[in-house]
Amino acid sequence: MSKFDERIKNDLAKRTDKDVTDLKDEIWNEINQELFERRRTKMKRKKRWIPAVIIAAAALVLAFTLQTDPGLALIKGIKDMFAPEKEIIQSIEGQDEPTKVQLNEGKDSEYIIYVDQTRYKMVKGAEADIITTIEPLPEKYPEVSMEIKQYPQDKPEELVKQIEAELKMDFPKLRAIETVSEPVEGYWLHGLTESKWDGKVVDVYVISNGKDGSYVITERYFLEAAEGHGARFRHMLESFEIVE
Repeated sequence: MSKFDERIKNDLAKRTDKDVTDLKDEIWNEINQELFERRRTKMKRKKRWIPAVIIAAAALVLAFTLQTDPGLALIKGIKDMFAPEKEIIQSIEGQDEPTKVQLNEGKDSEYIIYVDQTRYKMVKGAEADIITTIEPLPEKYPEVSMEIKQYPQDKPEELVKQIEAELKMDFPKLRAIETVSEPVEGYWLHGLTESKWDGKVVDVYVISNGKDGSYVITERYFLEAAEGHGARFRHMLESFEIVE
């Protein structure tokens, strides 16, 4: 153990319960500001990662967690930082709608996303996770789903071109690739089969996984549901965070 680490350990061992509570509140406020408060401005959002303060806090916990009651209190506080449930206000068909959403972990706990579990469920698969309606839609309706899949070896700028070529076969009205910062930061593809109520719509977001690969988020719904399912998917995707 370095002298610096030893000094941290000794200092933390002397803390009172109140000190630890204050530290937990400090960390929570930082996370809340970084991740959970929806910004009201139109400023470009930077790529969102778990703040460095979490990494620092984890290091501090390792130094003394097993030795003090305050340490146990702090580690519990860190586990509770991502609220399992919260209420958001989302705009659906032009109306503000209060909605309770629940925290869901993605495949191998590599990301988190808040899901409206009164309408949707997350199904975890070996290759991808899918968010879809709790009850299957009648046969006359096209598919409604959001698929989240990681491609560990494919860079976003290369993968998005491949996906574009594939989508053009099924979506003749596919728009050109756009770079976006909302609801996530990366590349966006939008396609429509035909301008009818049941015309199939696809939104594909290709973003960095923070390493050498990508996440591909594919939203599928139909034209009449653009302001319903489409808007709800967008709000859910705003909460997407890589945590690895």
